[in-house]
Amino acid sequence: MPRVDAAVRQLVEAIMESPEYLEYDRQLTAMKQAPGLKQQIDAFRQENFDLQRFTRGDELFDKMDEFNRRYDDFRKNPLVDSFLNAELEFCRMIQGINQEIVEAVDFE
Repeated sequence: MPRVDAAVRQLVEAIMESPEYLEYDRQLTAMKQAPGLKQQIDAFRQENFDLQRFTRGDELFDKMDEFNRRYDDFRKNPLVDSFLNAELEFCRMIQGINQEIVEAVDFE
């Protein structure tokens, strides 16, 4: 498995040098410098996750609409918006990598 381990280390290095990760890391640092903001963002993300995971399909649209209205002003904060956008781009990159690996090894 040394060959796989070496490839994983190279992949991790490439990820950490990617524009997506560098922007995410920059935004994370900026966000953490604002007192209490990390806790607010964590609460926002947790509620969003819970809504999507535990809400029945026929209720999801209405509940997400209400959720978005409640957090509209919060999302207008430039630190919040920049962080969440950078986080989303980084997550999409990681998801793409995972998807490519799963498809390549025919993992069901």
